[in-house]
Amino acid sequence: MLETPNDPVLEALPEHPDFLWRNPEPKRSYDVVVVGAGGHGLATAHYLARNHGITSVAVLEKGWLAGGNMARNTTIIRSNYLWDESAGIYEHALKLWEGLEEDLGYPILFSQRGVLNLAHSLQDVRDSVRRVEANRLNGVDAEWLSPDEVKKVCPIVNTSQEIRYPVLGATYQPRAGIAKHDYVAWGFARRADEAGVDLIQDCEVTGFTTDGGRVTGVRTTRGDIAAGKVALCAAGHTSVLTDMLGFRVPVQSHPLQALVSELLEPVHPTVVMSNAVHVYVSQAHKGELVMGAGIDSYNGYGQRGAFHVIERQMAAAVELFPVFARAHLLRTWGGIVDVTPDASPIVGRTPYENVYLNCGWGTGGFKATPGVGWCMAHTIAHGEPHPLNAPFTLERFVTGALVDEHGAAAVAH
Repeated sequence: MLETPNDPVLEALPEHPDFLWRNPEPKRSYDVVVVGAGGHGLATAHYLARNHGITSVAVLEKGWLAGGNMARNTTIIRSNYLWDESAGIYEHALKLWEGLEEDLGYPILFSQRGVLNLAHSLQDVRDSVRRVEANRLNGVDAEWLSPDEVKKVCPIVNTSQEIRYPVLGATYQPRAGIAKHDYVAWGFARRADEAGVDLIQDCEVTGFTTDGGRVTGVRTTRGDIAAGKVALCAAGHTSVLTDMLGFRVPVQSHPLQALVSELLEPVHPTVVMSNAVHVYVSQAHKGELVMGAGIDSYNGYGQRGAFHVIERQMAAAVELFPVFARAHLLRTWGGIVDVTPDASPIVGRTPYENVYLNCGWGTGGFKATPGVGWCMAHTIAHGEPHPLNAPFTLERFVTGALVDEHGAAAVAH
């Protein structure tokens, strides 16, 4: 579906995304099999071909291409994380985002409208200023704004000191923003397909064949496929796959709910996030308000919205944005996020010498898409981690070298 009726860039797109890639039958063997055709799986395939010349690649998807979390996220892109390790991989991703339309030859509607993280208490202020200084040390653009400066960036935010959670200031990353998630997936799929990668939909992995410390193939609903290397990029369903392989990962899967409003005239110029009130809001290119909440407290695979969450989100949004009080809810949904104990991802090797793991991104997966695809492709091609994903090994949960990003990732985003 086109975003607006009179945009010449969008009118140049095919009417249906299936025109952008083949739907081949799976071959009997590939050098690399990627499980999961979401953003991370597609980006990994693209960079395997683009950066390393590896094109004997199949990307397997149990449903339809990019129909999981890629279709269900809230599209926020930023790199203002606290720790050096996190800032490194997210900033690498942001730099790739800035040139991604040219690389893919496809419009992704990347809009660098900035992201505000509001502070509502003195502890919020201390933590936020600390993060701004850490970002600057890592070369990440970051500013601390007073309530009056917040009002200048986003005039519709309620900065009154009389409300339940008054705004005491905010961090601001000007280069942050949003992109059109479907177009991002289609762009990666198109380029991967052009390079010779097979994108195989309706192909669920049901098991693996092994020989000692190696995986020799993947069992699927469309037959067995031999594989030289296997990359698991299945987000919330990663633990299902690793159970088949006989090893456990410290990941829990939770539903994460979000919603959009009816179409509105442009009124919200940036992205606003709040941990205390716990809502985050942006305005999509068509005009709907995109809002998200925190992850559900229970484990599960439900992809539905729930009224009690909608009610809390609406109350939080109206407190921060009184102008939204008469807006109507259009639709609500849930995605499945995979959460690790330190709120940081797992990217790298596994107990099997030719199986690689990419999971645990929690609520931060979309913004990392090009960066983790780049690093994952390097890791697969060389058999060793890229320097940017080296800190995010599975072994850190044994050694204790955790990358605790609960502060920067406390609000789902």
